[in-house]
Amino acid sequence: MGICDSTMGLSNTLLVMALLLYGAASVKSQAYFNKTGELPCLFINSENISVDELVVFWQDQNKLVLYELFKGKENPQNVHPKYKGRTTFDKDNWTLKLHNIQIKDKGSYQCFIHHKGSKGLVPLYHMSSDLSVLANFSQPEIMVTSNRTENSGIINLTCSSVEGYPAPKEMYFKLKTENSTTKYDTAMKKSQSNVTELYNVSISLSFSVPEASNVSITCVLKLETMELHSLPYNIETNKMGRKESEQTKERIQYHVPERSDEAQCVNISKTTSGDQSTTHF
Repeated sequence: MGICDSTMGLSNTLLVMALLLYGAASVKSQAYFNKTGELPCLFINSENISVDELVVFWQDQNKLVLYELFKGKENPQNVHPKYKGRTTFDKDNWTLKLHNIQIKDKGSYQCFIHHKGSKGLVPLYHMSSDLSVLANFSQPEIMVTSNRTENSGIINLTCSSVEGYPAPKEMYFKLKTENSTTKYDTAMKKSQSNVTELYNVSISLSFSVPEASNVSITCVLKLETMELHSLPYNIETNKMGRKESEQTKERIQYHVPERSDEAQCVNISKTTSGDQSTTHF
């Protein structure tokens, strides 16, 4: 190996060490709406420097200060009003906890550690973290939006789910009979709160119930990593005519469902090969 190769290898090693020391890598973290998120600062205090000699602070992507520890004491004077009373510093693992997480809190954050000595502030460590925020949608709920007459085979349904984030990828009805399963794609309506930035979603369907067949209808909300399923809406048909199951028969008036942490979740799987789509969105 020549001198140039040795010099280049040494330079690369020093560069890597410098990047690790100064925390060039970005860490991804995730938090839930109205819960507590963690913003790490992966500082290794190998020299056991006392916090009384350090200045530690976090700032967001707009350079607003979330928290500052100045020579071992909290300094709330430099903290932006939107973050006051919302943070807790864990000195054991150099992590800042941000409480009452909102959707608008998603984004990039940076932590800085400086040594405060006779020569002034000397940078010791810096790193970035990207915070994403999630909110659980309520379990989808199917409602009858209008009564169907005794002689009419047409039924009108609406399915809705509320207060989730980010927006779902897809929402559809799945109709099962004894012999087949059919997927009904309809246009998903989305609305977003100006205050919380959470989404409400719904779909509607008007279809003809098959003759002489028991039908089970499910509403599926497809998210990035899972699916939420509604309770089944059952329609039983016999020689006396069609009739809804006792559970679903009483659901006549449409209303917005409440959020629930007990929504039925399943892993995303491929739709049965016999499924059909009437409309793509």
